Amino acid sequence: MTVRYSLFPMNKTGPARVLVHICCAPCALYPLELLKKRGYEIMGLFFNPNIHPLREYLKRRQAVAEAARALEIEVVYLDREYDLTTHMRRMVFREDQRCFLCYHLRLERTRNIALNGRFNYFTSTLLYSKRQKHQLISKAGESLSLEKCSFMYEDFRQGWNQGQEKAEAMGVYRQDYCGCIYSEFERNRADLERLIKQADK
Repeated sequence: MTVRYSLFPMNKTGPARVLVHICCAPCALYPLELLKKRGYEIMGLFFNPNIHPLREYLKRRQAVAEAARALEIEVVYLDREYDLTTHMRRMVFREDQRCFLCYHLRLERTRNIALNGRFNYFTSTLLYSKRQKHQLISKAGESLSLEKCSFMYEDFRQGWNQGQEKAEAMGVYRQDYCGCIYSEFERNRADLERLIKQADK
């Protein structure tokens, strides 16, 4: 069950509760502020075993912590579940499906925690990024949606400029690749090819 934000009811005893999976600080600013303005009770979840190397994970975690303090939002960090070996075993030989598998993994963990914590909805700041595969994120979220805890879908990309301007103003760490070692390689492949051409001259 996927519910659009305009249909979200409030609890009889107060605002609807939303658990927001946070991929990184720059992507979190606009969605979190928007949901707060709409009156939802929100909590963040930082669960990203896809981010490598570990130094990069720590940088992004710190940036999220800084942003959360500025926005006065509580965030849960699943650092104990950060495991390079386990994550890579999920992706190896299925690289052509790696983005969907990665989205599904993180959203499934978010959904399960939201369900146990009696949240009404779960969503992700992945829906903000213009660089992510939006349809795959939506597909993964919708496949995990339950009546008791529905996937909250919204195209947060509408606030792209606003979010980027705020991230720059706040000085939070802004990465240049999605997080996985595959995307890091693709991001820097041109530099490698340039070195190879120079060596062949």
